[in-house]
Amino acid sequence: MARIFITGSAEGLGQLAARRLVALGHDVVLHGRNRDRARDAMVAVPGAREAVAGDLASIRETRALAQQANAIGPFQAVIHNAGVYRPGEPRYETVDALDEVFAINALAPYLLTALINGAQRLIYISSGLHRSGDPDLAHLLANRRRWNGLQAYADSKLFVVMLAFAVARLWPDVRSNAVDPGWVPTRMGGPNATDDLEEGADTQVWLAVSDEPGALVSGRYFYHKRPLAPHPAASDIDIQNGFLDACERLTGVTLPSPVKK
Repeated sequence: MARIFITGSAEGLGQLAARRLVALGHDVVLHGRNRDRARDAMVAVPGAREAVAGDLASIRETRALAQQANAIGPFQAVIHNAGVYRPGEPRYETVDALDEVFAINALAPYLLTALINGAQRLIYISSGLHRSGDPDLAHLLANRRRWNGLQAYADSKLFVVMLAFAVARLWPDVRSNAVDPGWVPTRMGGPNATDDLEEGADTQVWLAVSDEPGALVSGRYFYHKRPLAPHPAASDIDIQNGFLDACERLTGVTLPSPVKK
């Protein structure tokens, strides 16, 4: 039995993955952005161990969330599922004066990765839209570009693939991978989505617990259990390091060096 933490598991793909893992007999810890959402998650996923709360748009709350997780862990796997998509809405700024889409989709996974202890498998939910992402952090952090919600989402999902690949490179004893679940009919994806919702959760569950050879890899980008080629910038070490440096400056938290065995 594995202990698994899933962010953004009050609904959608995170909730579906949690239900699957509980049904397989695993020890699942849920997450909601506040106490009400955490309670919703527990109602929606009977058999889950516990639900923790924290707003991933806030650096302070994300740090506190990592502390809560560490008090329950260690985890064999963490699924970084939480995300926002605001294509037709104005730019939202966080309490830390950052773009909310970047803060939740990319910076929070960095911070949780750095602060949650001992996870052996890390799964980061990205999107096929990451291929339209711009890897240049300068305009994002300086807010130089006119706001475009679709572009902001694509950028954030490129950064999260970049994070998965950087962790795979820097932590060779950890299996770190990114997943495109497809365009699925969740609240985020909308009713016109063309991919299968059930299949959208398969890959992250498989990567979290399977001992099949295909799941025992690191530094890959998957769609429906098949490795695909991501945006070239995701594998560029200089760009990866620039992203990690920016996250460190914003949070004051450094990605730890791997523990030598």
